[in-house]
Amino acid sequence: MVLVRGATLALIASGLVLSACSAERPFGPTIGDVFGGGSSSANNRAAAQTGIGVNAFLWRASLDTLAFMPLANADPWGGVINYDWYTDAQTPNERFKATVFILDTRLRADALNVSVTKETRTADGQWVAAPVAAQTETDLENAILTKARQLNLQNAR
Repeated sequence: MVLVRGATLALIASGLVLSACSAERPFGPTIGDVFGGGSSSANNRAAAQTGIGVNAFLWRASLDTLAFMPLANADPWGGVINYDWYTDAQTPNERFKATVFILDTRLRADALNVSVTKETRTADGQWVAAPVAAQTETDLENAILTKARQLNLQNAR
């Protein structure tokens, strides 16, 4: 019985791997394909065209807008971009870190969330957490959304 289950799992896994090689779907099956998810065919086409799990315009705009910060890591399928500490030369006793969350495949304002962390250096050289103005995160989100809309318009031409 265990052998039959193992063979069945191996057969299913090899089928999924081979289906990922088809010319029709260069990026393999989606979770919705495998488990019968209810996403629309338009969303599936958009995801197949971009090759990532989130809105491509928001993704590119996030990378472009925060290009001045060092990139720590990026997950295009999960929609998370982590930036490492950035210190401006004019304010060497402050540093910032940012994380961008892209939450949808559609170009919408609620599909984007930016989180910023700030630290200041004390007199003894230690970094301590400091409050970030709420407007900072909103301004970054607005800048990313503006850039994403511009990219979308350029793509439509």
